[in-house]
Amino acid sequence: MDVLDTLEITTETRTLENVGQLAETIKEADSSMIREWLEGLAPELLGFGLQVALAVLVYIVGSRVIQLSRKFLRRWLERTEADTGVKQFLDALLKYILYFILIVMILTLFGVTTASVVAVVGSAGLTLGLALQGSLANFAGGVLILLLKPFVVGDYIKEDLHGNEGTVSEISIFYTRLLTPDSKIVVIPNGSLANNSLTNVTHNDKRRLDLEVGIAYESDLKLAKEIMWELAEKETARLPEEETLVFVSELGASEVKLGMRLWVSTENYWAARWRLIEEMKLAFDEQGIEIPYQKLDVQMRGES
Repeated sequence: MDVLDTLEITTETRTLENVGQLAETIKEADSSMIREWLEGLAPELLGFGLQVALAVLVYIVGSRVIQLSRKFLRRWLERTEADTGVKQFLDALLKYILYFILIVMILTLFGVTTASVVAVVGSAGLTLGLALQGSLANFAGGVLILLLKPFVVGDYIKEDLHGNEGTVSEISIFYTRLLTPDSKIVVIPNGSLANNSLTNVTHNDKRRLDLEVGIAYESDLKLAKEIMWELAEKETARLPEEETLVFVSELGASEVKLGMRLWVSTENYWAARWRLIEEMKLAFDEQGIEIPYQKLDVQMRGES
């Protein structure tokens, strides 16, 4: 091996040593930077964790306060003997308001100022108003329903726009719920109920029961009226202080129509109606009074 080869080997060895030292230096520098970054991040993570823990604590305490506030409101409304619909409406309104305040309080824990929240809500007010105009109309309709009281919880109503009917089970901020006789729930926007006609069937304590029945022209008219009088007089649900009428309402093409009018309590209306219809049919059959119905005569001709 000559001198040149020895110099080349020595140079390569020194180069490898320099590369190794450089790699070790870079490795130590990276480890130092990562260590410094982690040491700097630790306080931030600890602070964020404390903020999250405090936010959870505030939410738990706030939820408890909201429950107690709603309970206090319900008790106060019970002492004032407010309508059930008013209780439901104010309870839901207080719930939404308090939860909104609670959310704002939690946001302030993460550095969001109240002024910023108010500014965002104010700037988005017009957009939200246009997007939620239907909901705002329903809210206004709910307020009108509670103020004007066209119906209250427990009333049986018929909504004329779409023909929905049922017993009012709840009046909330935006919707009214009806319970149908076959135990279905119908949800109707308050705006629709406030801006359209409806019929409150059970608002009054008494209802007039109207019945009509047709008899044949050949039947005894006076006897039929006497039977209807007797049935009306012995009806247990009839209100004796109210007037009872039995009359001829129309002379039809194929029948004489008789009418009966009497007053009953609202809760006994349907039971009395069904009972009188059945008793009238049985009494007419017993006395030979014919109730006309459509008949079809078919004549068959044989081939000659």
